Amino acid sequence: MKYVDEFRDGKLARGIGAAIAREADPARNYAFMEFCGGHTHAISRYGVVDLLPANVRMIHGPGCPVCVLPVGRIDMAIRLAMERAVTICTYGDCLRVPASGGLSLLKARARLDKSRADIRMVYSAADALALAQREPQREVVFLAIGFETTTPPTALVLRQARALGLANFSVLCNHVLTPAAIRAILHAPAGAGAEARVKLDGFVGPAHVSTVIGSRPYDFVAEQHHKPVVIAGFEPLDVMQSILMLIRQVNDGRAEIENEFTRAVTREGNLKAQALVDEVFTLRASYEWRGLGSLPDSALRIRPEFAAWDAEAKFGLDYAPVADHKSCECGTILRGEKRPADCKLFGTACTPETPMGSCMVSSEGACAAHYNYGRFRDVPVAAA
Repeated sequence: MKYVDEFRDGKLARGIGAAIAREADPARNYAFMEFCGGHTHAISRYGVVDLLPANVRMIHGPGCPVCVLPVGRIDMAIRLAMERAVTICTYGDCLRVPASGGLSLLKARARLDKSRADIRMVYSAADALALAQREPQREVVFLAIGFETTTPPTALVLRQARALGLANFSVLCNHVLTPAAIRAILHAPAGAGAEARVKLDGFVGPAHVSTVIGSRPYDFVAEQHHKPVVIAGFEPLDVMQSILMLIRQVNDGRAEIENEFTRAVTREGNLKAQALVDEVFTLRASYEWRGLGSLPDSALRIRPEFAAWDAEAKFGLDYAPVADHKSCECGTILRGEKRPADCKLFGTACTPETPMGSCMVSSEGACAAHYNYGRFRDVPVAAA
């Protein structure tokens, strides 16, 4: 564990914190968005904010794949299981995301005749494929979610299903694209109001996503919006070093794409994984994100060559948007407009055990991370 421990060394962290304090101009404020939910989790878990000066603010972004999945997509999977007698397989956190009618995938499971239909947790897309092979009488649908990190494994099982001629397997695809979400954050209108653009000085770029796509796709952030991006690993020292690098760019008036996570990320990314994804998927014209609305070219759909294993085509599914709980602030939190403690449900009606919104479900969600590691810092004493 020596290698990991080096990236969590308290003495080194305090040293980077001191460097940040020295180099942060006291006459200005800095606002950086950590796009990825993994970074949000690391910042909360390791107390990174406690080592930053007061004029350096970290803002949560929409980089939690469970969090950005809209209610209508969960409802679609529930209807498949309940009305079409299929077995839905997906990742554990996805099962607990609140859907319409007080349901979630987990709650819907209790209403199913398990001999005909089911809803099951899997650890990978390969687990869902294996289930379809073991039980050919069962119609298995893998509810695929995630950013570019989890897309290649889904592409691989689709290619395997076609090679096997596996007629009882399909994928309900909800893979989304990181650059499109960053673009939406940057294109939000300026001015006052709920949809106002959050003032940002730069981004901590995602780690795992960037191992696949590389650093090149973020060029537009610097070239078109004049904002720096520093791609960072998930360890606390990675995050702190990236913050220091961002501060230096802002102080110098630079807007560049820098890579702190050089031990895993390259300029071009994983070309083999990219080719696999391109073989199986193509862009959707539009896709709804929780908190960001419908964004063009922001998600993937399965190519027509794999239509027999595309659940939307196979079952004739139509998407219907569904509004979030009216008191839930997940949308504004995902856009960076509010913090978890700004939500009146936070820590009361909404906890990880009783989530009202998706941000409280996943460990990468801003609300869950803040609840587990920092909820008492921002909650007023009278409301605690």
